[in-house]
Amino acid sequence: MDTHISPATATAAAAPLIELDRATVVRGGMRVLRDLSLRIELGRHVAILGPNGCGKSTFIKLISRELYPLAREGDTPPVKVLGLRRWNVAELRTRLGLVSGELGRDLQDMHALRAEDAVVSGWFSSFVIPPHRQIEPYMRERAKQALARVGAAALGDRLVAELSTGEMRRVLIARALVHEPQALLLDEPTAGLDLVAQRQFLGLLRDLATRGVTLVLVTHHLEEIGPEFRRVVLLHGGGVLADGAPEDVLTSENLSKAYGGELKVQRDGDRFRATLR
Repeated sequence: MDTHISPATATAAAAPLIELDRATVVRGGMRVLRDLSLRIELGRHVAILGPNGCGKSTFIKLISRELYPLAREGDTPPVKVLGLRRWNVAELRTRLGLVSGELGRDLQDMHALRAEDAVVSGWFSSFVIPPHRQIEPYMRERAKQALARVGAAALGDRLVAELSTGEMRRVLIARALVHEPQALLLDEPTAGLDLVAQRQFLGLLRDLATRGVTLVLVTHHLEEIGPEFRRVVLLHGGGVLADGAPEDVLTSENLSKAYGGELKVQRDGDRFRATLR
């Protein structure tokens, strides 16, 4: 196994996860993010909250380099990920883990794939194991360890097509964790889960948080924001409406403005929920 540490990896070890400096992103002819400035440190779990279309998923795609902001003439690039403005994308994706509903749909299309192989594919940032790539024994071993870490060791020999949505989500997290990333990016990860599976999944996130994996959670459900998330960024109209501790951001006034309706936020200990007035 290659133990050489590249300059990019060394820089990433001490830098913030992402720094945006007045970043603007256009998708489908529309400005999704507008002059957004935001900094997220490694080691601090952050929830990105907001209604559909506010730019939450676009923000995640900026981190993973699936999307790029508009360039500004004569200016430096407005995004730094793990301390660098330019990355070899393949190397960057060894530092990050991504779980989203889109990944789930892609994997579910691969009916003949075993769950363990789905996790191994995380080494190659693909949904299959490329035929020209050699699978080393340590990759298989780390895949088994990742499945065990998320309570899915028994699923390794099951076909992806046989898994429930909740089981699939655990396999996806194992896939994201297989190369021990510095941060786990979660784009509406409980979509499609029933209430029991949602609760189990959120418990798994709490466990990962205690083990030192930085979590960035994108959601529009207050109930998903557990006590491990001590910072909430509320997006609205492609910008930041509020940013701070949950008790300061998750107010009836802020949520009503963000979602465009009269909402009442209720708090029970360190949990929040919103209802229509």
